[in-house]
Amino acid sequence: MNDKIKCPNCGHLFDVEEAISGQLQAHFKAEFETKVAEQAKIFNKKQSELEKEKEDFQKKKDKENELFAEKLEEKLKKEKEIIQTKTKEDFELQLKSLKEENELKKIENRELKTKEIDLLKRENELKEKAEELDLSIQKKILEKQTEIEDKVRVKEREKTSLVEKEYQKKLADQKVLIEEMKRKAEQGSMQLQGEVQELAIEDLLKTNYPFDIIEEVPKGINGADVIQTVINSSQNECGKIVYESKRTKNFDNKWIEKLKQDQIRVKGEISVLVTQTMPKGMLRFDFKDGVWICNFNELSSLSKVLREMLLKTQSIKLVQENKGDKMELLYNYLTSNDFTQKVKRIIENYDSMINQLNSEKKATFRNWAEREKHIWIVQENINALFGDIKGIGGNALPSSDILELPEPEID
Repeated sequence: MNDKIKCPNCGHLFDVEEAISGQLQAHFKAEFETKVAEQAKIFNKKQSELEKEKEDFQKKKDKENELFAEKLEEKLKKEKEIIQTKTKEDFELQLKSLKEENELKKIENRELKTKEIDLLKRENELKEKAEELDLSIQKKILEKQTEIEDKVRVKEREKTSLVEKEYQKKLADQKVLIEEMKRKAEQGSMQLQGEVQELAIEDLLKTNYPFDIIEEVPKGINGADVIQTVINSSQNECGKIVYESKRTKNFDNKWIEKLKQDQIRVKGEISVLVTQTMPKGMLRFDFKDGVWICNFNELSSLSKVLREMLLKTQSIKLVQENKGDKMELLYNYLTSNDFTQKVKRIIENYDSMINQLNSEKKATFRNWAEREKHIWIVQENINALFGDIKGIGGNALPSSDILELPEPEID
């Protein structure tokens, strides 16, 4: 078998296998080259695409870098603005704090000035009040002095009324009965003093109770010295009060029995013994053995109470009419412990009011002394206060007569 092939152009002999192999090789080579060219084209295309992508990526990267730079710049700008704002705010806060501190100092200065003005006003008010207090004290002193003088004059008149009556009686008796006065002068003045007190009792009862019947028992007739018939507003008799006057140095218990007999004789409801000397163990008025015993100074109060009791008893009698023996009821009431205690209580309250008045006088003088002491303390504190202000302010606070309290004049 001939495995060779002749070339028509050049007559060269080729081996069939070599020729086929060559063709195949050429075919495959051409196919390979084609594929390589295609692959190269694809590669070039992809490379172009990669280049383009790279370029796009670079552009994108550059753009992102620009954006990042812009964002960074913007962020830096914002941070700068924040820092500037914060710095400005801190500065403004510091400035505001300084302004507030300055305002506080101004306010404090104004308050100090206001306090200074208030202090001056208070000082002026205190000065005016001190002057008003001084005037008020002087006025009260004058009023109290006048009141005390009036009361002293009343007491003096009461004390001297007996002496005055005694002198009047002496003068009257000297003009009418000179011989009788001589005899009485030899016997002593005891009877005369008794007559003077009798007249004083009669005048006191007539003055205090002008609508009652006041009867003087004539001399030389046995019986009490003065008899008071109590008349109420309806002009009805409410009972009798029998008065016996004694003005001696010693008290005699026989006077009580005699006065009780006189009371029975004149049908009196109450008997009163007015004596200068009280019984032993009795310092003031009291009820003893059915008889009221008092001195002349207590007679006015005691007579008012006893008279009021008779008026009330008369009212009770009218209500309890036809309910038993009236005289027995009246006697039982007037001699009862309840009646005695009520009269004592009334007179004690009367004396208590007098004692209270004296205590108020003493308390008033004591309060004046305490107020004067307080005024001195206020003055010393004000002087010390202005001294402290003067020490702080120095020459900035001018001296003034207003800052100094006047020296008070003390009588």
